[in-house]
Amino acid sequence: MSEVWKKLVLDNTAATDAYKIESVQSLWSGFGEIFRVQLQPESLGTLIVKQVLPPEHAHHPRGWNTDRSLMRKLQSYDVESYWYQSWSQQCNDKCRVPAYIASIKEGTKSWILLEDLDAAGFNKRLSDLTVEQAKPCLSRLAEFHARFLHAEPQGLWPVGTYWHLDTRPDEFGVMQDGMIKDLAVDLDQLLSNCSYRTLVHGDAKVANFCFSNDATEVAAVDFQYVGGGCGMKDLAYFFGSCFDEHDCERFIPALLDYYFEQLTGATANHVDNDALEQEWRALFAPAWTDFYRFLLGWLPKDADINSKTHKKINSYTEKLAQQAIAHPLLSSS
Repeated sequence: MSEVWKKLVLDNTAATDAYKIESVQSLWSGFGEIFRVQLQPESLGTLIVKQVLPPEHAHHPRGWNTDRSLMRKLQSYDVESYWYQSWSQQCNDKCRVPAYIASIKEGTKSWILLEDLDAAGFNKRLSDLTVEQAKPCLSRLAEFHARFLHAEPQGLWPVGTYWHLDTRPDEFGVMQDGMIKDLAVDLDQLLSNCSYRTLVHGDAKVANFCFSNDATEVAAVDFQYVGGGCGMKDLAYFFGSCFDEHDCERFIPALLDYYFEQLTGATANHVDNDALEQEWRALFAPAWTDFYRFLLGWLPKDADINSKTHKKINSYTEKLAQQAIAHPLLSSS
């Protein structure tokens, strides 16, 4: 397939040649690869190719190899391509994303050419974060949520995040009966029908942030599940990706304060910031619990011994689930 991406590169840059210099990572379930390309002459620098080549027999670490799963993944790559083509230009340096260069689709195969963020100064990757390292990510998310407040997600997922209930009926079907399952639809509607809808990244884990060398600036990648919704979905998923349950207890209250300070600064006087903050703060626990609902199906308790636990199913998650259940619009259901 090298002739496809190479032709795309040569047709859309001033390069006379290009060659792959390293693999950045494989795509989930063996669906392809992200790799770095050196342009010729070398003074033109490097760029990134995201190459989607669905395998004949997809492998999922939890066994979710269904037609529905396949179609969801394929749609996610179409959404990401459309995001870069039609939406990403609205992001500025305060919510940095890689610049879009070109893309092509051939059946279920596709290629996206993007700016190399490493070459742009975002060459550091982190996993567990300190409070100070988390703040640039929260500033970036606040700017993103403010920039797309009340935007209609045309061409994107109507409801963002990869765990959205409507796209996960298989996992929902194997959940054990209980309060979380009983409230799943109400949780989803509570979040999806909030007054202050925005675009959510949809997969805002720390692995999808690229940091500057001093970790004071970040850029975001991987927009397969960008779509409409409540900004608290991104925050809940982000915190769960970089803090354990004890750090969640210690750090999240102050970091939520910091996020809303940044959000207020980013929205300026264009909205009623007090009303926005009041609504979204009350939706933080439901957003966390919505992802918990997904985990309870994705990792059902009656699965094999290796699937019974997940680091995000912990005392902090259980605590927020109880808070969510007590939300006035859920407790009256």
